[in-house]
Amino acid sequence: MKRILVLLAEGFEETEAVTAIDVLRRGGVEVVLCSLGGKLVEGSRHIVIQADTDINSSGLKDFDGIYLPGGTKGATTLRDDERVQELIRYYHDSGKKVAAICAGPIALERTGILKGETVTSNPDFRSHIKDADYSEDPVVVSGNIITSRAAGTTLPIGLEILRQLGLTEKAEQVSKDMLFDFLMANKEKIKA
Repeated sequence: MKRILVLLAEGFEETEAVTAIDVLRRGGVEVVLCSLGGKLVEGSRHIVIQADTDINSSGLKDFDGIYLPGGTKGATTLRDDERVQELIRYYHDSGKKVAAICAGPIALERTGILKGETVTSNPDFRSHIKDADYSEDPVVVSGNIITSRAAGTTLPIGLEILRQLGLTEKAEQVSKDMLFDFLMANKEKIKA
């Protein structure tokens, strides 16, 4: 079974965390939530999520990938925490998947792993991305790095993480079960 570690810092964006966790679990991935402090982590919309473990626990390098949700406060905390930076570098250097959405890529930028890569982020954080080619695509895969733009692109990045983990059939089934494929086929009927 594939395993993903999700890092949660106070002020994380709830949709970007919970939707990705849901998509990955539907795809058969074991998802472990890791806080930087206590078990309970409050998101940017004051929704509290219970983490499974914390950043000081052992075994945090035993996953197939790592995922960083956005949220300005949460992403800034992830960017500024040396333990997180070390973990991101480890995953990248080991060829494991490193995924981030919205403001989350600022934590990747700090590590230096974006040099020569193509990434995206929330448009408000474009100026923070200096070492990579910038794309405005909803989801961008560059080497073992997967990035996405904002809460509205969380379901697509979750499906892409499944594909990048080699779970293409699972991604297709999850997309079908959640009617995402139907939504995309009928996007002209949806009012923004």
